[in-house]
Amino acid sequence: MARIAGVDLPRRKHVTISLRYLFGIGPAKAKEICLKTGIPENKLTEELTDADVKKIRDLLEAEYKVEGDLRREIQMNIKRLMDLGCYRGLRHRKGLPVHGQRTHTNARTRKGPRKGLTRAAAPRPAGKA
Repeated sequence: MARIAGVDLPRRKHVTISLRYLFGIGPAKAKEICLKTGIPENKLTEELTDADVKKIRDLLEAEYKVEGDLRREIQMNIKRLMDLGCYRGLRHRKGLPVHGQRTHTNARTRKGPRKGLTRAAAPRPAGKA
């Protein structure tokens, strides 16, 4: 089983599909990696030689950010926005949608479950005992 960037790639899948298991690599980048390394796209991962795996590993280290490095960069970008205090940073801090979506209705995924009133805290109508 090929192990690249700390991820075990599935053996019985094509190289382009297997490379997508790495965070930060999608269909286009997977094809691009195959082109640059000279590995056929329809080759199975279990058929890769150690030299092929080394080519892929070296290319990823030289040209792409994947897995931990990419996750760290994304988190640092979000933290930078929050420290700046700009609109996008405030939306991240409050846990609301960042890209201009409506929040009066919808946005439940980002906002979390509804915070309903409890019976004891609900206001009672005046005049009735």
